[in-house]
Amino acid sequence: MVNVIGLGYIGLPTALMLSSHGIEVVGTDCNKTLVDTLNAGHTTFKEKGLDMLFQAAVKANIKFTTEYQRTDTYIISVPTPYDKFTKKVDAKFVVEAVKDVLKVAPKGCTVVIESTISPGTIDTFVRPQIEKDGFEIGQDINLVHAPERIIPGNMVYELLHNNRTIGADNEKIGEKIKDLYSSFCQGEIVVTDIKTAEMTKVVENTYRAVNIAFANELAKICRYAGMDVYEIIKICNMHPRVKILQPGPGVGGHCISVDPWFLVGDYPRIAKVIDEAMKTNDSMPEFVLNRIYEIMQKEGIKDISRVGLYGLTYKENVDDIRESPTLQLLENQRRHLAPELKVYDPLIEKNIVANQYHDFDKFLTDIDLIVIMVGHNQIKQQLDKLKGKVIFDTRRACQGIDGVYQL
Repeated sequence: MVNVIGLGYIGLPTALMLSSHGIEVVGTDCNKTLVDTLNAGHTTFKEKGLDMLFQAAVKANIKFTTEYQRTDTYIISVPTPYDKFTKKVDAKFVVEAVKDVLKVAPKGCTVVIESTISPGTIDTFVRPQIEKDGFEIGQDINLVHAPERIIPGNMVYELLHNNRTIGADNEKIGEKIKDLYSSFCQGEIVVTDIKTAEMTKVVENTYRAVNIAFANELAKICRYAGMDVYEIIKICNMHPRVKILQPGPGVGGHCISVDPWFLVGDYPRIAKVIDEAMKTNDSMPEFVLNRIYEIMQKEGIKDISRVGLYGLTYKENVDDIRESPTLQLLENQRRHLAPELKVYDPLIEKNIVANQYHDFDKFLTDIDLIVIMVGHNQIKQQLDKLKGKVIFDTRRACQGIDGVYQL
């Protein structure tokens, strides 16, 4: 039996996938409300294919509880925030989960850390805790790191098809965990050492962050120079060895906007390019705010209450608001003691921020300038409703409409 610890955006799909592919699974989470929701037959967030996967796992007799289980395999998938001052990973949730596992774990069990962590986190935080509690690593407890590589909006498909990395102290244990993930993973699974596995996940997200930063910086240069960044990118990408990404209003989610900071925090005198790239991405919500001011001046809009932000999530067609550029923009407003803009997102049903609307038509009635922060399908399918509005499109959701302001 596998005990999956942490039933959030990564832990829950992993638990469901294992269960639906013939593995006995018990999912554990300290959040009783979350566990009660799952036991009542409901998923806890929206994701394509998740409800169907949930039903398959329930049919396979998956269990959900707040209690840790006594078993031979644990998968820990808890959040790993970072200290915004030092930029270092905060491993407290991982360490606490390991401590709780050790209270019930039998000798010889394997603990798989699936949470994304900076290189050396297991050596610095996890091993000392295990040894402090009187366990011998390799005898009493086996350690493995198996970082996920999935993205909200396509989680179920990517769990099945993406390649994976397994890091282990012992190759035999690594192969055993590889077999476990092979129960559902159709991609290639590489077995390596733990520190290499830690590094590869962070490097993958850092590579993406740096490339996004290049596009965002290019957008700033083109705005200053009065050029069309999108036309320039389109032409440059006609070169067979050039693939520039599209700029945007910022970077969100719990991977690309967070993981590269781990390297900056651990290697501050070396990771200079990464540091500047992250600062560029983090500056984009304020850049958008400045563009809103410029557009208001040009269009003669004097009342800030007539400006609305479309989209609260960090990307299109998901309900995940972690590190959302919209939330970052609103935080910038609060720091300047400015009244928060009106906000609407079709996928966010709960009140998250002030001045949040839940009726699209009412939202449009109450604004003159709409700022598209997220390119949900909903707005792409209702562009006709934007007629007569001043449109600032940060996501290129309104292609084909004349007079649209861009980054």
